[in-house]
Amino acid sequence: MRKARRLFGTDGIRGTANTEPMTAGIALRLGQAAGLLFTRGAHRHRVVIGKDTRLSGYMIEPALTAGFIGAGMDVTLLGPLPTPAVAMLTRSLRADLGVMISASHNPYEDNGIKLFGPDGTKLSDEVELEIEALMDSAFGDRLAAPQNLGRAARLDDAAGRYIEAAKASFPRGLRLDGLRIVVDCANGAAYKVAPTVLWELGATVIAVGVTPDGFNINRDCGSTVPSFICQQVVEHNAHIGIALDGDADRLLLADETGELVDGDQILALIAKSWSRAGTLQGGGIVATVMSNLGLERYIAGLDLTLHRTPVGDRYVAEHMRATGINVGGEQSGHVILSDFATTGDGLLAALQVLAVLVQQERTASEACRVFQPLPQELKNVRFAGPSPMRNRAVQAAIKAAEARLNGTGRVLIRESGTEPLVRVMAEGEDSALVNEVVDLLCEVIADVARAEKSVAVG
Repeated sequence: MRKARRLFGTDGIRGTANTEPMTAGIALRLGQAAGLLFTRGAHRHRVVIGKDTRLSGYMIEPALTAGFIGAGMDVTLLGPLPTPAVAMLTRSLRADLGVMISASHNPYEDNGIKLFGPDGTKLSDEVELEIEALMDSAFGDRLAAPQNLGRAARLDDAAGRYIEAAKASFPRGLRLDGLRIVVDCANGAAYKVAPTVLWELGATVIAVGVTPDGFNINRDCGSTVPSFICQQVVEHNAHIGIALDGDADRLLLADETGELVDGDQILALIAKSWSRAGTLQGGGIVATVMSNLGLERYIAGLDLTLHRTPVGDRYVAEHMRATGINVGGEQSGHVILSDFATTGDGLLAALQVLAVLVQQERTASEACRVFQPLPQELKNVRFAGPSPMRNRAVQAAIKAAEARLNGTGRVLIRESGTEPLVRVMAEGEDSALVNEVVDLLCEVIADVARAEKSVAVG
C-alpha cells in the first residue's frame, strides 16, 4: 500500500497562509530538505523560484530562499510569473529544481508550494514522500558549510523569456490582426505577460483582472468566476474571451455570444485540429475521470482513444509521457501541450484555439462547440471530522445510484485533494435523473458526515 503523504496533496502543499502547513518555518525546512535531496554531483546547484501575486508570497519566498541557500543551492528569483513559465525556466536555466509559490485558483488567504524537477515536470508522489521524510529527520549536520552557502539573484528578463516562448508556440506566419480579445488574468501571475503576448501577435486586447494588490487574486474574476469573462466579452463586443486562474495554468473561454467554453471542448478542438494536421501523437488524448462522456464519444468518432487518469494535471502529464501522447488536460481547464510545455499552460492552450479561428476564419461559437456534452451535475459536500466515504450507507447509496443510471451514465465520487470536501458527480442522457441522483447522494453523504462529526466530538 502506498504511504500517505502528510504535507503534499494533489498539487503540492497548500493551506491558509501563516498557519500550518503554510508557515515560514515549514517553507524554510522544505527548502532545506528539497535542496539536500536535489544536490547531486559536484556542480553549483540552482533552484528557480516564481510566485503569483498573493500578499503571503512575501513571507514564503524568503523562507524558501533561506532554506535552499542553507542547503548550498543558488537561488534565482523570477518574481510573479505563471506556473508554466517557472517549469519552462527550470529547464532553460538548467536548474536542479523549480518552485512555484501559488494556491492557483484559491482565494488570497491561501497559498501553496509546487515543486518541479530538472526536466520541468512536477515531482512524483515517491519523491514528495522522500522530501517529507527528510523534513522530519535531523539533517542539521548535512547543511552547507559557511563557505558553501548558496547565493540569491533576481532574473530581470524572466517575463520576456516566457513571452518569447509563448509566441513561438503560435503557428509561424499567423497573426491575430482584427481580433478583439478580452483576457482576464484573475489579478494573478499572468497579469503582465498574457496581454503582452496577445498584443504582440496583433490582437486588440482588452485586459481585465490586471491590477493585483495582494488581496484580489481570483476575487470576482478569473476562470473560477466564468460569468465575469462571459459578461466582459458581450460588453466589449469582443470575438472571444480568455479567462486564466491565479497562476495561469488553467483556461476557460467565452465565445462572442458570451457562452462559456470549458476544458473538454478546448481539448476536443485541439485534438481535432492537431489530428488533421498530423501533429497529434500517441493515437489519442489524455483526460481525467471528470471529463464528459460526450468528449469520450467524440474522440472515439475520430478513431482516437481517450485515456482517463485520476484528477490532477500531474497524473495527466505522467500518463502522457508514458504513452507518448502530446495533448491532455482536465475539464476544469488545465490543458497540457507537451510539444511546448511540461505542465498546464492556459495561455498556450488559448493560442492554439486562436490559431484555429484565424486559419479557418470561423467565429468562436462555430469553432468551439465541438461536441454535444451529456448532462452532467457536480456538487460538493463539506465535512468536518472523519471522511464519510468509507461509511456503508454512503457505499450503498453509490451502488444504488449506479444501478439507477443503468449503463446510460456514470457516477463519480471523490474526496478533494486540497480541501475537506467530497465531490459528487453524475452524468447521463436523462438530465432530470442525473440531478436527482446527485442530490440524493449529497444528502446521504451530508447526513453521514454530521453523524460522524457528532460521534467524534462526543
